[in-house]
Amino acid sequence: MSVEDGGMPGLGRHRQARWTLMLLLSTAMYGAHAPLLALCHVDGQVPFRPSSAVLLTELTKLLLCAFSLLVDWQAWPRRALPFRHAAPFAVSALLYGANNNLVIYLQRYMDPSTYQVLSNLKIGSTALFYCLCLRHRLSARQGLALLLLMAAGACYTAGGLQDPWNTLPGPHPAAAAGPMPLHITPLGLLLLLLYCFISGLSSVYTELLMKRQKLPLALQNLFVYTFGVLLNLGLHAGSSSGPSLLEGFSGWAALMVLSQAVNGLLMSAVMKHGSSITRLFVVSCSLVVNAMLSAALLRLQLTAAFFLATLLIGLAVHLYYGSQ
Repeated sequence: MSVEDGGMPGLGRHRQARWTLMLLLSTAMYGAHAPLLALCHVDGQVPFRPSSAVLLTELTKLLLCAFSLLVDWQAWPRRALPFRHAAPFAVSALLYGANNNLVIYLQRYMDPSTYQVLSNLKIGSTALFYCLCLRHRLSARQGLALLLLMAAGACYTAGGLQDPWNTLPGPHPAAAAGPMPLHITPLGLLLLLLYCFISGLSSVYTELLMKRQKLPLALQNLFVYTFGVLLNLGLHAGSSSGPSLLEGFSGWAALMVLSQAVNGLLMSAVMKHGSSITRLFVVSCSLVVNAMLSAALLRLQLTAAFFLATLLIGLAVHLYYGSQ
């Protein structure tokens, strides 16, 4: 029995059970995001501004953190914190904000399918920064596991789900214009590489910052989301076109915002007590949840590519965590 268990029988198992439950819940929420967004559509379009959803998600995270700190007020630091503890989190908010906007701009320079496949390169960039910044060395098996994760993501996004209407004879309105052509420009490729670079950097930087500071997680989250709200509020105010803040929001949209906010808090716990690599596995495993929900709610069909991707993800988990 370890010292961390506090010398109490069963405490280690309880912690492991809570950790596993948190990872499963985060995986489910990641996987539910795309189906929930699809349920928000009106006449095939998202009825609200994407910047509104991002801003409301950040604001919800901030309110949940503030509530958590009020409930657990006894855990507050006994002395005033200098600004230097909060300032580094502005970099995290800036990196996350840059990535959120890059995703939007990328759609102008490449088709969504190409973006989805190539964006899996962020797995490699995260692993690279993880090794360089946190001084961790990955074994050959662990490196192979991450390559399998990238292959699984590319396999799934290239054809893991299929619209059943496209397999039936006769015309269908959604297919009237034919399949969306592949389209990528040199600028789009450069922006995608920048997106993967920032994605890996932001994840590892936030992990490093959270682990070095001996502060409660809720307080660190408060720093991150305060800067996040301020940044996204400025971006939202700077874009005067489109619906107002709450215009077009439905019950499905509110559920999507809440689930994303809770998932953000869960991921911060993973970053502080786990690692950026664990986060990669959660995101990859969420593809399975996404596919199952899409099949159940949106009546999309699972293809052979989905089952191959699931097999690759399972093998990657076995290789990475089975080697420890």
